[in-house]
Amino acid sequence: MDNSTKSNDVCGEPSSSGCCKNPKMFPDKKYKEVQPKGKEVTGMTCECGVFGAIACGDWPTQIDIAQVICLGLVALQHRGQESAGIVTSDGASSKKFNVHKGMGMINNLFNDESINRLRGNLGIGHTRYSTAAASEMVNCQPFVVHTSHGALAIAHNGELVNCEQLRREVLDRGVGLSTHSDSELIAQSLCCAPEDASEHDGPNWPARIRHFMTLAPLSYSLVVMHKDKIYAVRDSYGNRPLCIGKIVPITLGAGKPEDAQAEGWVVSSESCGFLSIGARYVREVEPGEIVELTRNGFRTVDIVERPDYKRMAFCIFEYVYFARSDSTFEGQMVYSVRLQCGRQLARESPVDADIVSSVPESGTAAAHGYARESNLPFAEVLCKNRYVGRTFIQPSTRLRKLGVAKKFGALSENCAGKRVVLIDDSIVRGNTIGPIIKLLKDAGAIEVHIRIASPPLQYPCYMGINIPTREELIANKLNAKQLASYVGADSLAYLSVEGLVKAVEYNKTISNPTKTGYCTACLTGEYPGGLPEELSW
Repeated sequence: MDNSTKSNDVCGEPSSSGCCKNPKMFPDKKYKEVQPKGKEVTGMTCECGVFGAIACGDWPTQIDIAQVICLGLVALQHRGQESAGIVTSDGASSKKFNVHKGMGMINNLFNDESINRLRGNLGIGHTRYSTAAASEMVNCQPFVVHTSHGALAIAHNGELVNCEQLRREVLDRGVGLSTHSDSELIAQSLCCAPEDASEHDGPNWPARIRHFMTLAPLSYSLVVMHKDKIYAVRDSYGNRPLCIGKIVPITLGAGKPEDAQAEGWVVSSESCGFLSIGARYVREVEPGEIVELTRNGFRTVDIVERPDYKRMAFCIFEYVYFARSDSTFEGQMVYSVRLQCGRQLARESPVDADIVSSVPESGTAAAHGYARESNLPFAEVLCKNRYVGRTFIQPSTRLRKLGVAKKFGALSENCAGKRVVLIDDSIVRGNTIGPIIKLLKDAGAIEVHIRIASPPLQYPCYMGINIPTREELIANKLNAKQLASYVGADSLAYLSVEGLVKAVEYNKTISNPTKTGYCTACLTGEYPGGLPEELSW
């Protein structure tokens, strides 16, 4: 493709900027964590989820690919609720894709009419939670570009750490950029063939993807669609999750999926939606792996290795907070890890109490683990109103605090006259836990001891997770004892970083140390790819 060719359909995930120095190395100085123009970062949120599906056998397929992708995105809705999109292809034409995307939740965006217009034999989808850019239609994914070789669709989860360097390289080639979107950078990188690629018979997409991966070490999981193929790509550090599933006959039931003929293949940020679409988990896309999915199956076409001295850096907060509890990472279910976090927390921070409970639903698995390890009964003490949105997306501290009162009710019969250990998965600003403690004490609880099933959040993330600035993170202002006094708890304790890693590795089936490792940057300030440069424009 000519470097000057640009798409008018610029729909991608923007990249945030970062501070220029490591705040951990210079604790006595203040550093500005640059926030994007016009965007108030209001809480810890996961950026997005990606999904792809392709039918096997004869085309046109009898499988409703658009419906499969839609249901797959519904299962990933917890990863983003601001916008979504689906792009499909019939596999015959390289010039035309079917596209439907917009603002809002999946169920509000897609109906029978829109699904019918998305008929195809393969497709990709995306659900988004904005981090650095405004929540606008222009930022919806999948991002589609029209190249001299046909249409190309890209959906990604993550954030390019070295986006400023890539942006300069693209601009130096004479290519204009219309957004701060990482997706636009990725698309422009893929549209330009590397100098050493042989493309006499058409574009060598694996070589182009590999070239991009050598330029951008992290952080991303990608699904890329061109005509009759889907490429599933994971950065060399394995920072963001991506896995493959097999669509099996509906008569298989609990039978072995390897014994069944594939009706199609899917790729997803998480495995949690596979059963609901008639698919079975096969395996993860390995760090640095480029997987090609066609109507005949899937195969590894290349692996881009990270430096020998660098370890894998899978985001540990996928286990703590972001992933759905029925998803599988590294051969273990997320629920079992959270249960183990609770057990480890009980060993590290025991307390005399009558019952163990949780802030539903995020702390429930850890609370069961804490209760089992402590030989204390588990009892629900909070009733959640499921029709109230997340409190961290409200614009002011006052409204966030009021939001807690709307979000929870106290089960007074369970907590009155009791010493309660209340488990939650994390504390970000500390605005919501105080009103919850007051609610329980007003309902008759004698004591409320807070236990957090993760270490204190102290640093922002530059790899696709929206975590507030250091100044907003309560752990940088108050230690555990001070925070307990501030929120009205009788005691408060966090799980240690070492304890979290121990819990994550407890049931893991992967034993090769070269194929494991976690990013704990938001907890320790140790960034696997270094800190990003501040955007210059």
